[in-house]
Amino acid sequence: MSGWNTLVSAEELSRELGDPGLVVVDCRFSLANPEAGEAAHAKAHIPGAVYAHLDRDLSDHRKRGQGRHPWPEATDFTARLGAWGIGPDTQVVAYDGGDGGLAAARLWFLLRALGHRKVAVLDGGWARWTELGLPNEAAMPQPRATTYAGRFDAARLLDPVQVQRALDAGELLLDARAPERFSGQTEPLDRAAGHVPGARNRPYADNLQDGRFKPAAQLAREYRALLGSRDPSRVIAMCGSGVTACHLLLAMEHAGLPGAKLFTGSWSGWISDPSRPVATGEL
Repeated sequence: MSGWNTLVSAEELSRELGDPGLVVVDCRFSLANPEAGEAAHAKAHIPGAVYAHLDRDLSDHRKRGQGRHPWPEATDFTARLGAWGIGPDTQVVAYDGGDGGLAAARLWFLLRALGHRKVAVLDGGWARWTELGLPNEAAMPQPRATTYAGRFDAARLLDPVQVQRALDAGELLLDARAPERFSGQTEPLDRAAGHVPGARNRPYADNLQDGRFKPAAQLAREYRALLGSRDPSRVIAMCGSGVTACHLLLAMEHAGLPGAKLFTGSWSGWISDPSRPVATGEL
């Protein structure tokens, strides 16, 4: 392994299975059935893969008013990493059902926010892996526990007040939700429809082509057109709850535009305070 830090192909990963410095994490999740991903993991997964549950392992539901998937505390998350056998030098590969949006990119950014360099998302996920007929197993892994000490980079994790301040300063807020949710035509998950005033819509599906990420050069052109003269550090990603927003951060870093930030509570966090303004229509 040369040190994967954005995306890795199924073919590349298959050649490295069994390497003691590699941990594969299955992040498959369904918002409609939160236990479906774990059940699928129990039936078949990439050999040696541990399972990360979006609600239990990658969020902190003890927190209130911070969206549907509140960002976890570093101490809780690093304890989970240690239980999975992940240390600061471990090469981590995250995968989900296919496109990375639920919830492989979330795990990727959790680790990147800790400063962990060697973490990548399996491009095409489980769908690509099985399409190629690569090996799988049902046996549950028994990782060797280790310790992981670290803190999140708070400068890359924004709350609603910080987001509004950034917008007022001319920073760019990109919303990864589908256009019909962004515009307020429909809202299947949250109590109010619409978007944060001043946000721009960049559906995370626009990062993809035939179920895999577009080439880095193409993503770079698309994001530079959105950023204009802004440095990537003046970009904030959001979505419904801070999960698929991480897909934008992954795409930008893969495109050579690292440093963007995350609105952790995203839309569900924004509307937790009814006094905050809501916009509708396209932008």
